[in-house]
Amino acid sequence: MLNALADQIALQIEWGADEYLMDAPQDRRLAAKPPPPISPAAVQAIRSPSRPTALPLGPTDAANIAASCTTLDALRQALAGFTGCALRDTATQLVFADGAEQAKIMLIGEAPGAEEDRIGRPFVGPAGLLLDKMLASIGLDRSLVRIVNTVPWRPPGNRAPTDAEIAVCLPFLHRHITLINPACLVLLGAISAKALLPAPARNTGITRLRGQWQKLEIQGLPAQIPCLPTFHPAYLLRSAAAKRESWHDLLALRSWLENHA
Repeated sequence: MLNALADQIALQIEWGADEYLMDAPQDRRLAAKPPPPISPAAVQAIRSPSRPTALPLGPTDAANIAASCTTLDALRQALAGFTGCALRDTATQLVFADGAEQAKIMLIGEAPGAEEDRIGRPFVGPAGLLLDKMLASIGLDRSLVRIVNTVPWRPPGNRAPTDAEIAVCLPFLHRHITLINPACLVLLGAISAKALLPAPARNTGITRLRGQWQKLEIQGLPAQIPCLPTFHPAYLLRSAAAKRESWHDLLALRSWLENHA
């Protein structure tokens, strides 16, 4: 019987049937069935405004968080939990700092590279090896200085950090400097110089700016702090001719240290 019914249906399809006729006639003039009433809870949900979406954290939030950190460990934990910088989501880990916690000299680079991102310490790749040699040439090593970067997370593809990324990380860097309270800063590269120095120095290229002592005022420090801009070690690896100028900067730093012992 089922086979016969199937054959009939197939025959009707072959003849061009495209609708199914019901056994009983339907009066389509009748009103459609009304929809079910909306519950009071649903009405209240429609009338009530939705909860506002949380705004992303910005430089002001970063400044408030950084200001609340009274120790380097607290600052590290605050940075590890900070969600206001998108670099945090693409990096492997936070690259906080290296070296002494009571250093007279603080070296500030640009951003972590691939090796730094993998290990979690700044300046551990080829540029870091060169930096170690540069420090050794004037009688210093990592145990005597503090090394940090302008941003503590690696940008994707080793690109330069954007102005927005620098701005939201800068309060943490300022707080790091305040907690260390060094006698002077060495700004390694154009990005750190532009991020920290005031105008017009911040708008000057690193080639013209390097070797010239600058003054920087940071909230929380008792006085302006001397800064020496110089080339980034990574740049020296690409441009060997600039090593001579960098050596003059190192001599200027050693002279400054001898006069401010």
